[in-house]
Amino acid sequence: MNGTRRRGARLRLALAGAATIALLGPPVWMWQDSLMPGAYSVMDMGYADYGGALTHVAGTSEHSEHSGHSEHGHSEHGHSEHRHSEHTASARSLTSLTADPDRAADVAITLVARKQRFRLPTGRTVDGYTLNGTSPGPVIHATVGQLVEVRLVNESVPDGITLHWHGVDVPNAADGVAGVTQDAVGVGRSFTYRFVAGQAGTFWYHSHQVSHEQVRRGLLGALVVTPAAPPPAGTADVVALLHLYDGARTINGREGDVRAVARPGARVRVRVINTENGQTPVWVGGAPFRLAAVDGTDLHEPALVRDTAVTVTAGGRADIEVTMPEDGSPVRVHVGGPAGVVLGSRSYDAPAVPRPTATLDLLSYGTPASLGFDPDRPDRRFDYEIGRRPGFLDGRPGVWWTINGHMFPDVPMFVVAEGDVVRVRIVNDSGEPHPMHLHGHHAVVLSRDGVRATGSPWWVDSLEVGTGESYDIAFLADNPGIWMDHCHNLPHATEGLVAHLMYEGVTTPFTVGGTAGNEPE
Repeated sequence: MNGTRRRGARLRLALAGAATIALLGPPVWMWQDSLMPGAYSVMDMGYADYGGALTHVAGTSEHSEHSGHSEHGHSEHGHSEHRHSEHTASARSLTSLTADPDRAADVAITLVARKQRFRLPTGRTVDGYTLNGTSPGPVIHATVGQLVEVRLVNESVPDGITLHWHGVDVPNAADGVAGVTQDAVGVGRSFTYRFVAGQAGTFWYHSHQVSHEQVRRGLLGALVVTPAAPPPAGTADVVALLHLYDGARTINGREGDVRAVARPGARVRVRVINTENGQTPVWVGGAPFRLAAVDGTDLHEPALVRDTAVTVTAGGRADIEVTMPEDGSPVRVHVGGPAGVVLGSRSYDAPAVPRPTATLDLLSYGTPASLGFDPDRPDRRFDYEIGRRPGFLDGRPGVWWTINGHMFPDVPMFVVAEGDVVRVRIVNDSGEPHPMHLHGHHAVVLSRDGVRATGSPWWVDSLEVGTGESYDIAFLADNPGIWMDHCHNLPHATEGLVAHLMYEGVTTPFTVGGTAGNEPE
C-alpha cells in the first residue's frame, strides 16, 4: 500500500514537472535565444534581403525572388550561417571609404567633449555633457564644396563618444556610428572626421554612442552649409536649434525667445533643427512665408503660405523663409509653442499667435522637377513594415518593435549594389508614429497611403511615418558603406527599431559591444 502511494506521488511529481517544462520551456528558450553575445558584427545580424535582385552566392548566380526572406536561412540568434561569404573575395573595409587624405581641410575645428554641469542662459542647471564647454556645441559653418575636418577629443565622457553628421552624406568611415563605422572614442582619446560638404543646407551633429542618453543630455550642435555664391544683399540667416534640457524647451540653448536683427524688406532664412524624439510644429505670425527647404534640400518653386503650420520630423530640419514687412514690424517664427525666433529691427514686440489649424502638405507643395533617376524602374524593392509584439530583447521581457515581423536582432539587412535605384515601402502598423532616418542618403517621397506626390520633389533623411500610414520612397545607391536605417525617436531605437543598408562587397572590422563598449543607441 505504501509502495503504491509512493509510486503515485512520483508519477504526480513527474507529471507536474512535465507540465512545468511544457509551460516554462518555450519562454526560457525564447529568453535564452534573445541574449546577445558580448561582441557582434552588424553584418551577422538577422537575414539578408536582396530586394529581388540577382545575386552571386558561393560563386553561383541565384535569384532572390522575395523581398524580406534570407537566401541562407538562420542560425542561432537569427544570424545568417553564411552571412555575405560571397563578398570576402573582393571585399573592401569601410575604413577605406574616406575623403581624399591628401587634401587640406578648408574648415578645421576641434570639439572637446566633457561630462559636466552647465547653466542655461536663464540660470537653469543641467547635469549633462558639453562640447567646448557649451551645449548645444558650436555651430559649424562651411561653404558647399569645402572639406570639413573635425577633431573630436573626449576629455571626460565615461561611456565614450562619437559624432554623427545627421543628414550629411559623408563617406562611410566618417558616419560616426559606434560599432559600425568606428569604435567609440574613450576618455583621453580622439578621432578625426573628414568629409566634403557636398550639399548646401541645414544639418546637425550628435553623438551616436549611447545616443538616447548622450543626445538628450547635450552632445549635439548645428552644421550649416551655404552655397558657394555669396548671399544676395539684404538677406539674413538664423539658426534655430530646438532641444529640451530636463524638460525645458530651448532654442539655441536659450529658454524663451531668440531675437535676431532683420531689416525691413530683408529676406530671412530661419533654419529650424528639431533635435527631439518627436515632431514639432512651426508657424509664422506677422508675415506670409515659404518653406524653402526640408532636410537640407531646397524645394522647387515653393509658394507663399500664411495661417499654416509646418511639421518638422524628429531629427528633421525646415528652412522657413520670410520677407520682412516694409513698415518695420516684427515677425515671430513659432517653434513648437509660443516661444520662437523673433525677427525685427526697431521693435521685437511680436505677440504670440495660436497654432493654425491647417498644416502644410508636402505631398502637393511646390512644383515638380527632375529626380535624376526613374523610381518606377527600380533595381531593388524593399519592404520596411513596422509592428510590435511581446517577447524578449537581449533577455528583457516586454513589448518590442518588429521589422517585417521580426524582432531585433533577427531583422533584415537590406543589400544593394552601387548604382542601384532603390525603392522602399515603409508601413507602420505599430500603434505609434516613427521618424525614420536613413544614414548616408537622401530619399525622395513618391507617395503616402497610395496617393502619389505631385508637388516639388520632397527629399528627406528623416521621415515621420504616422501609425497606420505607408510611404513609398526611392533613392540612388551612390554612397557605398554599411548604413543605419532606424527610428530617430532614439528610445525606440534602443527597443529594437534598427535595421541596416549594406552595399555588396563592403565589410566592417568593428563590433557592437566588445572592449570598446560600443553601444550606438
